[in-house]
Amino acid sequence: MDNRQEPTTTRHLHDTADPFAADASRVAASSTTNDVGQHVARHEFHAAGLEETTALLAASFDGLSEREAKARQQEFGPNELRRAAPPAKWKLLLEQFASPVVWLLIAAALISVLLGEWIDSAAILAIVLVNGLLGFWQEEKSRQALEALQSLAAPSARVVRDGVVAIVAARDLVPGDCIQLESGDQVPADARLVHATNLGAQEAALTGESGVSEKDARAVLDPKTPLAERRNLVFAGTSIAVGKASALVVATGMETEIGRIAGMLDHQAPEQTPLERRLEELGKVLMMACLLLVAIIFALQIWRGGRLLDVFMMAVSLAVAAVPEGLPAVVTTALALGLNRMARRNALVRRLSSVETLGSVTVICSDKTGTLTRNEMTVVEVVAGGNRYRVTGTGFHPRGEFLKSSESSSSESPSGFARPVDVRHEAELLDLVQAAASCTTASVTPAGDDRPWTVIGDPMEGALLILAVKAGTDVTAPRSPLVHEIPFESERRAMSVVVSTGDGQRMFTKGAPEVVLAASTLELIDGQARALSDDRRTSLLNIAGEMAGRALRVLAVARRDFPQVHDGQYAESQLTFLGLVGLQDPPREEAKTAVERCRQAGIRPIMITGDHPATAAAIARQLNLSGEHAVVAGPDLDGMSETELASQAPSISVYARTTAEHKQRIVHALKRRGEIVAMTGDGVNDAPAVSVADIGIAMGLSGTDVTKAASDMVLMDDNFASIVDAVEEGRAIFDNIQRVVLYLLSCNAGEVIFMFGAALADWPIPLLPIQLLWINLITDGLPALTLGMEPPGPNIMDRPPRPPREPVITRARGMHIVAYGALFALSTTIGFAYVWRTPGASVESARTVAFCIACYSQIFFAFACRNERLVFPQLGPFSNLAMFAAILASAVLQLGVVLLPLAQPVFNTTTPSADQWIVIFALSLIPVTVLEVSKLLAFVPRGPRRDHAAAP
Repeated sequence: MDNRQEPTTTRHLHDTADPFAADASRVAASSTTNDVGQHVARHEFHAAGLEETTALLAASFDGLSEREAKARQQEFGPNELRRAAPPAKWKLLLEQFASPVVWLLIAAALISVLLGEWIDSAAILAIVLVNGLLGFWQEEKSRQALEALQSLAAPSARVVRDGVVAIVAARDLVPGDCIQLESGDQVPADARLVHATNLGAQEAALTGESGVSEKDARAVLDPKTPLAERRNLVFAGTSIAVGKASALVVATGMETEIGRIAGMLDHQAPEQTPLERRLEELGKVLMMACLLLVAIIFALQIWRGGRLLDVFMMAVSLAVAAVPEGLPAVVTTALALGLNRMARRNALVRRLSSVETLGSVTVICSDKTGTLTRNEMTVVEVVAGGNRYRVTGTGFHPRGEFLKSSESSSSESPSGFARPVDVRHEAELLDLVQAAASCTTASVTPAGDDRPWTVIGDPMEGALLILAVKAGTDVTAPRSPLVHEIPFESERRAMSVVVSTGDGQRMFTKGAPEVVLAASTLELIDGQARALSDDRRTSLLNIAGEMAGRALRVLAVARRDFPQVHDGQYAESQLTFLGLVGLQDPPREEAKTAVERCRQAGIRPIMITGDHPATAAAIARQLNLSGEHAVVAGPDLDGMSETELASQAPSISVYARTTAEHKQRIVHALKRRGEIVAMTGDGVNDAPAVSVADIGIAMGLSGTDVTKAASDMVLMDDNFASIVDAVEEGRAIFDNIQRVVLYLLSCNAGEVIFMFGAALADWPIPLLPIQLLWINLITDGLPALTLGMEPPGPNIMDRPPRPPREPVITRARGMHIVAYGALFALSTTIGFAYVWRTPGASVESARTVAFCIACYSQIFFAFACRNERLVFPQLGPFSNLAMFAAILASAVLQLGVVLLPLAQPVFNTTTPSADQWIVIFALSLIPVTVLEVSKLLAFVPRGPRRDHAAAP
């Protein structure tokens, strides 16, 4: 079978030269879905020929129909490994009550029941239940958000359905599907090869063998052939290292080889991220410190003759209030919400640990094509037959004209172009255009209604097909049968195809001008193949350099009739040079702005590309990428030692003509200098550099499956600006986590300091257990949660990157927490003492005032925690509406427990007088006012600061 496909999405696979295909199709049509299930379950497909395989699978090379595919999906299920079922919701709910402190609180409530304190017991149990339900809700919402993100990262596959090549979710594949594979693809299912061109697969993940396994579609093997030697099969979970192929799916999901292995493994709990480990360590330290203080308070109250049950319940409830048990759930929710925001900005994070690394990125190494540029390649200039032509039209719109230069191609700077020419009368130009279109693996689909055509495959090759359409060539017609293909490799910088013609074979080659010209001995001029002299070769290289200097990507095109074969390999030699093609991919407008944002944020952007140095330099100038050194090319890197590269890396902003090894060396050199490196990539040759970078970023549109699997983050739009947006969101997520930590610990510290001071002063217990639990519920819940929803601040990209090893609580932040806690304690102490010392006032009235001050001061304090330097009016009243709603709800709930007759006996509150309400709100505003005023007093323009906590 000849799998050379017609260059449109409507290409049909029944145009085949395989002698068995028609018979196989007829046998396949006579089988049923149930038969397929029986055959798949028991057959060794590596021992079956292609006719037998198609018959057993009831398949054909036109693919399954959509109706049949859906029927098989019902039988075989989704093509995915069985995941461990999520824990039952009732188990998740019970986990909310697994804290030892909560157990103590429940025990205290039960003791209260035995002593007849029914109201206190019921109230405590109710608050514990509400707190547990709130934590359960937060964790459930976070789990759902993360599952939604995982669905966005679902892999896809190219499959033939109803004779049409389509891209579908890999989970929708079924046995009998005809899939297409090429270099860089992750194999989506176990499949029997139908046709393969120079195919090699990397199967180390399955077989343990590190080398590339060569494949042969025509092989029929012994049934006992070991897995690693089944060269006519490809397996799910492996990747295509080189070549291309079509194959019939023979097993999906848990029936694949990797699925059988997965079925033997026990489910392992997910590994903690560095952030989770830091928060866990922080929680342990806080727990020990708070329990120590609680023990001291407990001992003081007992020593002073307090009732054992009252003191015990006060100490336990204070421990619950002091330790921020809601911190993990709130942080997880903040993380999930932030990742969703990143996804909406076209950055999909695959590993949670990457979020905190994003805030520390100091260098972004980016590819040029499609990331810094639009990836809308357009042929704008052609050199052929001693003439130069300008081509009009942009993008993938098949309308344009060919304007002939008034000067010959020997001129390196044409002064002008004459009127349009008819390509049919320009023989050398037509030969070049048709040869370039033949040497492609991309395809185009007419869009109709005068709209740009759709390109499937490499945009550069799509531009060559559009050029042929402009020249009047029908690129949707069947091409000459493909005999052999030599895929493009970054080391060779060229690709070739060999096709069968009526009188023999013909090779078409395209690639870098210096490579193709070195392999050419003739040049087509005036319809004749003339010897290509060294002077002419030098002149053409100068022309290519001049074109590249104008930011054009230059390709050379050549051909050879009756190519020679040496040791089974076609030789790319003794070619006839046809001409040069200049393509343009303009920089993205938003990329220039993003580069400037990087500099403001202390991040250095670096361009690493395989293009010509002159092209790279021209794009760099347009984007204002600068460095002390000129563009450094791959050959220059080869001459540098690791030490030399590391010493010069800080002053190099543009690398050109790079290979996979060069990119990896550059990343290592930057990391040795202490840089936190983000590296983008799309091709399989980028995967090594992407995997070793601190943040590996794959292209979602043009990236290969291998690169995506090696990455930490996927750009859904392949846009450099989205990388900068992701860094901004990453900083915002970590800032929000720090805001939540600051807010919760400051509030809890205030309660502990207040209670500790009252115990030392031998005052009556100023806050009852039920009151402390209520404060903990309404302040550690909604206000803290909405702090985690804070959008990126306006100054977030005006500071240097965060040190990667910076703890969640630095010494400065720890001092802030103690200081703000002291403010809370001071305000509450003044309010309690003011009422308690008033003649005729009761302890219940003083407790009510202290209860309200402690609650409202913490609620209002959330406003001040939104930004480290900007005050509330500067942030804008509508930038976080969720916080307004949360604070309003919390404030109303607090009013309810104080004023409602049914709530007063439960919470032991009295109705405050008008004077007391004035005291309550005046003292409640002290902490937030002090913090906001301190921002205004401390703000003196002095450049970005290293410590960017949520407090000044």
